[in-house]
Amino acid sequence: MPAPIDSPAGHQSAEIPVPASLRSTRRLRLGRVEIGGGAPVAVQTMTNTDTRDAAATLAQIGSVARAGAEIVRLAVPDQRAAEVLREIAADSPLPLVADIHFDWRLAVKALESGVQGLRLNPGNIGGPDRVRLVAESAGKHGAVIRVGVNGGSLEKAVLDKRGGRPTAGAMVESALGQVRLLEESGFRDIKVSLKGSSVMETVAAVRLWSEVSDLPQHIGITEAGEPRSGSVKSAVGLGLMLAEGLGDTLRVSLTGPPEEEVRVAWEILRAVGLRARGVEVISCPTCGRTEGPLPALTEEVKKRLADISEPLTVAVMGCVVNGPGEARAADAGLALGRSSGLLFVGGRPLVRAPFDQLVNLLEQEVRRILKNRNSSPKTMKYRGMKNAN
Repeated sequence: MPAPIDSPAGHQSAEIPVPASLRSTRRLRLGRVEIGGGAPVAVQTMTNTDTRDAAATLAQIGSVARAGAEIVRLAVPDQRAAEVLREIAADSPLPLVADIHFDWRLAVKALESGVQGLRLNPGNIGGPDRVRLVAESAGKHGAVIRVGVNGGSLEKAVLDKRGGRPTAGAMVESALGQVRLLEESGFRDIKVSLKGSSVMETVAAVRLWSEVSDLPQHIGITEAGEPRSGSVKSAVGLGLMLAEGLGDTLRVSLTGPPEEEVRVAWEILRAVGLRARGVEVISCPTCGRTEGPLPALTEEVKKRLADISEPLTVAVMGCVVNGPGEARAADAGLALGRSSGLLFVGGRPLVRAPFDQLVNLLEQEVRRILKNRNSSPKTMKYRGMKNAN
């Protein structure tokens, strides 16, 4: 029996060729979204509506698209859901991935209904002949198949080699076996996801996969939890992977609205310097020097500017120590003082105003900046400092 694969240093199995470390993956196309091969990391989420309710599902797809989702996955539990996909696919603004378990016929029907991708486990849809039928249908429709491997649902034989533990090596071994079923059917447009609820085990699995395959990876921490703790776990895990050049699509899996998954995903991409969308609000921690209602103003600024999709940095700072400097560095910003605050635009103080006027003034200037986005701050006409009182 080949030795288990559990770390990049332990590749003893003769069954698995081990090339040098790979960071550049194969390029695929899911609808209009390019995946892998240097394409931008794409943000994905999953609807939580009943797919059989086309109106509700389309409404949620529209909502996550406005939040910044680029791919959306839908549960397909039965033939009725697979049939309704035709109506959804006709009006969806995003490429669709059908989530299939156990029934190969649902996969074929979903492809015939117009989805651009499948998420399935080839080993549980009815044997090699059924896998071949699904692969042939996916090839005919130009679809991508994601092989999804979760630490909580690995094959018994794979787990037994490791004392029942869902290690990184166990996830990789399972994925290689599932991919082999598709490749033996002549299908190559494959991406892979290796996920667990353990952050570091998932990171280890994703790293290990990059050592043995150039197939694109969909990354995430599965079952991460409710929005606060789930966002933290996802940020740590995804941040580590993305900083190493790992991952071609991603999902932040939260027990909450899919729109929140999308917003957190974009914050993570921005934090690691890969992509930016919307307004980044920089605000200082409160301390004994804080002047004015900093938390309330910060929340109001975020709410007012939430509809903006273009990248922009806004600072809301609470005192004279860091405030003016950080506000100058942002596209626009506020620096609070004892009874009023300064509005900075393009690095210069524009107006001093009472606290209750600051958010309105900031929003006006941000929208003016966006309207004149092609102008450099250095060439924008400076209107001079004035007092709004």
